[in-house]
Amino acid sequence: MKKQHFFLAFLFYAIAVFYLAITTPITAHEAKILYTSDDIVGTLVQWGDRLDIGVIGLRVFSLFFGFLSIGLFYELSKRHFTKDKNVYLATLIFMLLPGILTATTMANVAIIVLPIVLLFVLFHDKGYTYFLPPLMLVLFFVHDASIVFFVAVLLYAVMNREKKLAIFSLTFLIASLYLSKGIEIGGVPSGHFVEVFGLYATVFSPLLFIYFFYAMYRILLRENKGLIWYISFTAMAFSLLLSIRQKIHITDFAPYVMIAVVLMLKLFNNTIGVRLPEFQKRYKRGFIVVMSFLALTVFLIVGHKLLYAVLDDPRKHFVHRIYKPYLLAEELKSEGIECYDGAHGRERYQLRYYNILPCPE
Repeated sequence: MKKQHFFLAFLFYAIAVFYLAITTPITAHEAKILYTSDDIVGTLVQWGDRLDIGVIGLRVFSLFFGFLSIGLFYELSKRHFTKDKNVYLATLIFMLLPGILTATTMANVAIIVLPIVLLFVLFHDKGYTYFLPPLMLVLFFVHDASIVFFVAVLLYAVMNREKKLAIFSLTFLIASLYLSKGIEIGGVPSGHFVEVFGLYATVFSPLLFIYFFYAMYRILLRENKGLIWYISFTAMAFSLLLSIRQKIHITDFAPYVMIAVVLMLKLFNNTIGVRLPEFQKRYKRGFIVVMSFLALTVFLIVGHKLLYAVLDDPRKHFVHRIYKPYLLAEELKSEGIECYDGAHGRERYQLRYYNILPCPE
């Protein structure tokens, strides 16, 4: 991929991201964070709300961390590819991931975790060992599911005989266990295993995730395993194992899994490179199909508002739960009604954002 093509794509991407952040109504998750959360995400969202610039204020920190993640991933890609075109392509695929696009435009913890993990990997690769414990400490307080990260880093450190890193990761792992800080495990086998594949398919896009899963498995069997692979594979393995027993939150695992996109493209390039030109065609066709499907997914996300408006039954659209309270609030305000008692669950918080409160008794 040429430099000018990448920066042109990045320009359109930035426009699309800000368009989504400005025009998409507050989600149920964001509304609950705004009014009930006192963690780092809740604090940032509340600070953003005080800017009084509309719904984009809630997402201003997500936008910052999203673009920071893209920049850090670009730097990470430069350490894995010798050719600039591959660096640009890897970064493009990363930023087009539906999980990255939506996380950048909506307030959530995953987009804060992601740059911390990318910084950790970069500093480790550059040998800046003294920066690693502070980053682990930040991650420990920011993300309840960071225990997955500490397990992955410990496994890598033990397998590669990095004593200092093993001590750091083991310390935080013990602290997580001692403070009962981590992923809640419980329930009985309930069959969410297939559902997790569906969640990852929405994070990556379906065809891309199929190849990503194959790449992780291929590296497990045959390739050299670096820190990125240990973090990504451990998180994905944990999520799949836990899904047999319980429903999982994809934001607990996705930030750790997505960083391995660089390994996926590296494996693809290696697969292409060892074959004669006449045998490369089917791989290149497959790549075009996967990238086309990814682009289509991005267009559906960016154009969801138009699609929602033209559907005969908008209730079947995946954004109905976002737009329903917004449209209801607009309708109530147009009729001069300032309170409403029909909302339930998180919908009440969404209506509260639009100054529609429960009616006094």
